[in-house]
Amino acid sequence: MTNFQVETGGKLYIAGEYSILKAGQVALLKYIPIKMTATIDSSDDFLIKSDMFDYSVDLTPDTNYQLIQESIATVANILRKDRNDLRPFQLHISGKLEENGKKYGIGSSGSVTVLTIKALAAYYQIHLSNDLLFKLAAYTLLKLGDNGSMGDIACIAFNQTVAYWSFDRAAIAQKIKDLSFEQVMKLDWGYKIEVVLPKLDCQFMVGWTGHPSISKNMVKNVISKIDQGFLKHTQEATLAVIEALKTGNKLEFISALEQVNQELLKLDSAIYTADLLSLRVASLDLDAIAKSSGSGGGDCGIAFVFNESESDILKERWAKEEIHVIYQERLGD
Repeated sequence: MTNFQVETGGKLYIAGEYSILKAGQVALLKYIPIKMTATIDSSDDFLIKSDMFDYSVDLTPDTNYQLIQESIATVANILRKDRNDLRPFQLHISGKLEENGKKYGIGSSGSVTVLTIKALAAYYQIHLSNDLLFKLAAYTLLKLGDNGSMGDIACIAFNQTVAYWSFDRAAIAQKIKDLSFEQVMKLDWGYKIEVVLPKLDCQFMVGWTGHPSISKNMVKNVISKIDQGFLKHTQEATLAVIEALKTGNKLEFISALEQVNQELLKLDSAIYTADLLSLRVASLDLDAIAKSSGSGGGDCGIAFVFNESESDILKERWAKEEIHVIYQERLGD
């Protein structure tokens, strides 16, 4: 038996989560090592099992397993085979990035796509750079009609904090329809991914409200309000956040991230639900800054705390509002 195990984590946006939907904009994303795991073994027949569902499948199309099955088809393209002609395997995906059936909102669909491709690459002995892994995952999602920014998979594929400049997804989706897999993969899609090594000395905390922040319809409404002013100001502020994080400039970081916050509030007050507003307000008199994170109706916020003792104060305040710390990390070491 040939057995391989691979992992992926999740992501959260630090800045740029709405503007990144427009090509050429930049976002800063933090890798969150809350893991999903894939185990793949040689087998006589295809068997795919995910903890997200209470049944397993083979390669026969299944709506719930569509993301995994399409990821398998993408790897088959690399090998220039039909997926049914691949060497059979058993694939088991575990970890749900959720608690009691409620998603954390840190990127499960992106994680599953990257995870499946990584597992099959290990099984078939295909070397993938982080950049190629991103491109294959983005290809898979675009082929399925996903219109997200692909920032989540950029962060998850690289396993690190990244600055991500988005590309014209509609144009590449059309290329996928018009050209062969090999032709599309050879194209310069126009994105850029830069690994960012945080030099800022602080505690990074993720607070989970347990409630989706806004509905999909409300997200669409927010997106419809994006104008050139929002894009310009958010781009400038996000670039300043990235630079301050890289250089460890605390005052510039706080100032720039607060500007990102203000742009979000001006865009639509619905972005800050009562829960997320409480998460943010709890930090205002501390040596810290907090904000909402994500544009897909997620339910997490983040905080950067610059005084070690005050991280406990923030935790206590969040706990009173039933906001749970699901991840904490010291940056700058």
